[in-house]
Amino acid sequence: MKIVVFNGSPRLKGNVELLLEEALKVIDTTAHMVKIFNLNKMNIKPCQDCGGCNNTGICIIEDEMESIYYAIRDADRIILACPIFFSGVSAQTKIMIDRCQAFWCEKYLLKKALKNNLYGRKGLFITLGGRKSDTGIKCSAEIIKAFFRSISVLDHEVIGFVGIEGKGDILKHPTAIKDVKNAVERLIQ
Repeated sequence: MKIVVFNGSPRLKGNVELLLEEALKVIDTTAHMVKIFNLNKMNIKPCQDCGGCNNTGICIIEDEMESIYYAIRDADRIILACPIFFSGVSAQTKIMIDRCQAFWCEKYLLKKALKNNLYGRKGLFITLGGRKSDTGIKCSAEIIKAFFRSISVLDHEVIGFVGIEGKGDILKHPTAIKDVKNAVERLIQ
């Protein structure tokens, strides 16, 4: 199975990265291919809403997003993890999602949805934020739902944690590590 992982956090060794490291420990890398993209370290320009992908489904901007397009097309499973900023996904995550407009055009304008691979296409969204309410999780989940739908991932799970503010606080959460490991296990079954 081919598993693509997006780390959308700008914080090095922050809560998202710590959570992802633990979550990925349940994946047998001899049985599954895992490709991790650290979006903060990539050169990805924002979508220009230029219409360049309307007739082809191919973005005309040439940058590191090209490797992401290839990975998404080839993926059986997609894990996207990012913090919540102002009740939404991080800027790094949003830039990548917005550039998936090319997939939206391919699917909805050109009527060529991405095909299921041998294992089908499933997704997992892992998120966390400092607020005590789940408003940010709900708002971010809607963005992720649209993203997954555009890349033909109709089956996905959302797992989120609130009240996680300081660096390393996720490790103090009583169930976070167990919860994400269980979610990843469900994803790869």
